[in-house]
Amino acid sequence: MDLKSLIRDIPDFPKPGILFRDITTLLRDPEGLHYTIDFFTKECIDAGLQADYVIGMESRGFIFGSLLAYKLGSGFIPVRKRGKLPAAVHSIEYELEYGTDCLEVHQDALQLGSRVLIVDDLIATGGTASATAKLVQQIGCELVGFGFIIELRDLQGRKHLPDVPIISLIEY
Repeated sequence: MDLKSLIRDIPDFPKPGILFRDITTLLRDPEGLHYTIDFFTKECIDAGLQADYVIGMESRGFIFGSLLAYKLGSGFIPVRKRGKLPAAVHSIEYELEYGTDCLEVHQDALQLGSRVLIVDDLIATGGTASATAKLVQQIGCELVGFGFIIELRDLQGRKHLPDVPIISLIEY
């Protein structure tokens, strides 16, 4: 299946000069969504990515991460922006092109030594994925790999990630 044909390009969003890769058109296509999750699952299994938990980053990572966790027989853990989680959290601040941001995960979400797979819809510069990896490692968990639906290769985000397997289904 040609997954790129199910991704809509939106020029000048969220600001002029940006070409936004919109996955909502993939999500609404039943055959495309099933294929994506089945293919993603196979790629993870073939790469030997055995995880106790799949972490998905806010917000589109929740969609793919939870579906992948179900298929892999893993638990799902959401990583959210500051102030969105109701219980005590671990947090990490990280640099953006235009300032800083913060990611949080519940303190009771992960057990020491748990194997974790980090999933998101897209990797661009790698800042959010890198920060999430640092958060996972600071908690004392084993990062087994990353999974992305889309990778924007020209932005070289993977060079900012730890040396673990990285799966990307579509490359631009």
